Amino acid sequence: MKRALALPLAVFALTSPSQVSAQKPYSVVEASISDMRAALAAKRTTSREIVMQSLARIALYEGRLHAVITVNPRALAIADSLDRLRTQGKILGPLHGIPVALKDNIHTTDMPTTGGALAFADLVPPYAATLTKNLEAAEAIIIAKTQLTELANWVAAGMPGNYNGLNGYGMNPWDPRRDPRETFFDGRPVLGTGGSSSGVGTNVSFWVANVGTETSGSILSPSNQNMLAGIKPTVGRVSRYGVIPITADQDTPGPMTRSVSDAAIMLSVLENATPDSNDAATKLCPLPAGRDYTKFLNPNGLKGARIGIPRAFFYDRSGPPAPGSTMPRGGLNDTQKKTMDSVIALLRHLGATVVDPADIPSITDTNAASNFLNWNPCSGDQSKGRDAECSVAFKYGMKRDFNTWLKSLGDNAPVKTLTELRQWNIAHQRVGAIKYGQAQLDISDEMNVQVDRARYEADRRKDILLSATNGINAALKANRLDALLFPGVSSANIGARPGYPTVTVPYSFVPVAQGTGAAAFPAGFEPKPAPFNVSFTASACSEPKLIELAFAFEQATKKRVAPPLFP
Repeated sequence: MKRALALPLAVFALTSPSQVSAQKPYSVVEASISDMRAALAAKRTTSREIVMQSLARIALYEGRLHAVITVNPRALAIADSLDRLRTQGKILGPLHGIPVALKDNIHTTDMPTTGGALAFADLVPPYAATLTKNLEAAEAIIIAKTQLTELANWVAAGMPGNYNGLNGYGMNPWDPRRDPRETFFDGRPVLGTGGSSSGVGTNVSFWVANVGTETSGSILSPSNQNMLAGIKPTVGRVSRYGVIPITADQDTPGPMTRSVSDAAIMLSVLENATPDSNDAATKLCPLPAGRDYTKFLNPNGLKGARIGIPRAFFYDRSGPPAPGSTMPRGGLNDTQKKTMDSVIALLRHLGATVVDPADIPSITDTNAASNFLNWNPCSGDQSKGRDAECSVAFKYGMKRDFNTWLKSLGDNAPVKTLTELRQWNIAHQRVGAIKYGQAQLDISDEMNVQVDRARYEADRRKDILLSATNGINAALKANRLDALLFPGVSSANIGARPGYPTVTVPYSFVPVAQGTGAAAFPAGFEPKPAPFNVSFTASACSEPKLIELAFAFEQATKKRVAPPLFP
């Protein structure tokens, strides 16, 4: 997008990565927050030089990746001001002079906040998100707003991850080619980037870390697809004030980084020192002492830990059949099974007690009405009259919370209601709005916040019963576990419903299937392997323990590598 690229292209015309390297040996590529802190303290680099390298990398690679919607035009000026403070001996925060990026559904008042939607292309909110203020208080440089699936993937059923009408398709650095299959030949990437957040810029060192948001999988999925460490916090751990919502029941911001230690640093900054009066959920979890998650970075953290293996569905094809079918559900392919076998062996080697199996009761329940696998959020064509067998919590929450958010914008709001947004989209289809339709917005807008409240509350109770009470909580309690271990990020759905935390860690690559029938790749086309993480999940407010487990695993494996096509 031209607005995003104008500044870095101008910088690149003056300073190429090779020139920066010639002037200063320090490189931002794969550098951690601690690396940058140390280099700045030792005067081996400056914040200006770090930002210059970051902008040069954006200019060089953004055209192939679409990781950025807007670059902060004040990034260099902010870096200069922080460098001046540093020379005066004033280090004002743990991210002083270090560039990070925000998903473009998080309010900033010096850049637009678009949500990837054409209707919001020029929206500059009248207030900053609480987490934006926290990052600024830590003296981070918010260098850019990142790509995302439009409105956090609650616009259309079937819309590709990381697509939006404003900036097109995000591409994956591990395989930045377009999908050649006729069935999918619309410009989308052959290897998904995950969504709705983007981890692409962090993966290729445009910045050291980024903040995503998740309602169900939108931090975990892009972390997995970009071989990043990600923390999906307990809902309320990080304030949602100033974040374009889907539903307050499940929405949460969280960090995406190249290491667990960086994610811990970021979470320490993102969480408020006191509850946010604009977000009641921030009262739920107690702060760690000193508001510091790095104290849980224990390389021996797996020793004595009890880790459960939820075999049914998540590992083995043994989930009860769907209604009307006789085939069991779920399971891993042979390569994934071998990968997870090696993970489990390593956990035992590192001193963990592995409880295998530690199945989740609501997954194995043979009563169809009590099985979590049969209870999904209403989506697509599941409008009123067709939504008896799904949870209305998403579509109800979107109507309730999106209209409240629009009202908070005052005169800055380009549209005043969800209904107006849908009408605007229809009127602007020919210029690129709603390429994949807007079925999710449609089924949300038909909800009546007053009339449908009883149905919503009943469905939320069932969400919590199946995902938490008879789900994750039951498995943890029955087996006295510290956490459950999930392949990839397969806990996203069941963990999201009750707002539970997960920490995901890079581990391996797995082959991408050649596909069959209409999904088969053309002869001679070889898809590249996809990243494959492992994830630790537990109940509300368990981030300290999950960070400890994830860090110990990461330090024992250190499998994160940089994508070779973007040196």
